[in-house]
Amino acid sequence: MPASAPSAASGLISAERLDSIHFSNDEIARYSRHLIMPEVTLEGQKKLKAARVLCIGTGGLGSPIALYLAAAGVGTLGLVDFDVVDFSNLQRQILHGTSDVGRAKLHSARDRIREVNPNVQVELHETLFKSDNAREIVAPYDVVIDGTDNFPTRYLSNDICVFLKKPNIYGSIFRFDGQCTVFAPHLGGPCYRCMFPEPPPPGLVPSCAEGGVLGVLPGIIGVMQAIEAVKLIMGIGEPLLGRLVHFDALKMRFREFKLRRDPNCPVCSANPTITDLIDYDQFCGLPQAAAEEAKAGEVPAINVRELKRRLDARENFVLVDVREPFEHDIARIPGSKLIPLGELPGRLSELDSADEIVLHCKSGRRSAQALRVLKEAGFARLWNVSGGIEAWADQIDPSVPKY
Repeated sequence: MPASAPSAASGLISAERLDSIHFSNDEIARYSRHLIMPEVTLEGQKKLKAARVLCIGTGGLGSPIALYLAAAGVGTLGLVDFDVVDFSNLQRQILHGTSDVGRAKLHSARDRIREVNPNVQVELHETLFKSDNAREIVAPYDVVIDGTDNFPTRYLSNDICVFLKKPNIYGSIFRFDGQCTVFAPHLGGPCYRCMFPEPPPPGLVPSCAEGGVLGVLPGIIGVMQAIEAVKLIMGIGEPLLGRLVHFDALKMRFREFKLRRDPNCPVCSANPTITDLIDYDQFCGLPQAAAEEAKAGEVPAINVRELKRRLDARENFVLVDVREPFEHDIARIPGSKLIPLGELPGRLSELDSADEIVLHCKSGRRSAQALRVLKEAGFARLWNVSGGIEAWADQIDPSVPKY
């Protein structure tokens, strides 16, 4: 870790702000286990109360981040989110409860944080975090914590933090794996672009909604991010500057990797080529991918109501489900034949090119890919079910579970 990091980190809070901090007797009691630690003391707790921390996202990572920072006594928590609570969130997003389903996540988060610590000021930014508002949102805060799961926002949060010289505490999770580091070129460490100069092709890296995540995993990684924030605010310990910690939950194993600054980084190098915020959706190829998907998606399609009519009429066609077996176990459309997309090229012999074939998946995306595979193999009578089994559950059979 660069020798300058601790003193630079400890200077996050101005002396003027620290001088304005006072504690009630109730607060002294609340934070007593902090105050008796020689590394913290009253001075460190003052820094926490004076600190302004922005958490982007109030989902899996944002939940433990916000809860523990509030409990620790961070004075002001800014929260950025635009989503509402869904049943599928409750397995890991512990800021929210069953009664919050359908509520704005920020409102649920605010109420839970107030219950944990009414001394914390909660500032809500109920909006998409985009290039046109990022500077205004980030500027008033001392530390930024990225709790998101998409590449455009990660690059955006990185760049604005580099430009404004704010530490950016990064975390990511997928299935059983997570990782955490601190990006802060102004403290001597690398930035996100030093690690990932270019985003992966759209769709290559599945999101948690597509690939799943162990419910307790974000608790581990989010708490690590919260710890890094506390250390930076108080100027103690060794922040994860130039170090990335990877956690494998299945093996209960932590590994550390060294990260180095890229001397040619387009954002944090001595001669940057990117000096202002850009269109991050464009940078990550999302509009191009959407256009290509729309073009590629120009395939024959039927909606679920038409599928139901044809099933009820016992019309002669083959309904193929291209999801994975474990998805088929959760929910299925009666009469479907399971051939996972990845196995389809090797199982073409199970289908007859003379038959009319209707394909479905969870949302219609994978089945559109399957349709193209079959079309290239010489199959002609093909249909894709728009919206997949999710649309079936919404419009035809509510007893079919959604996942």
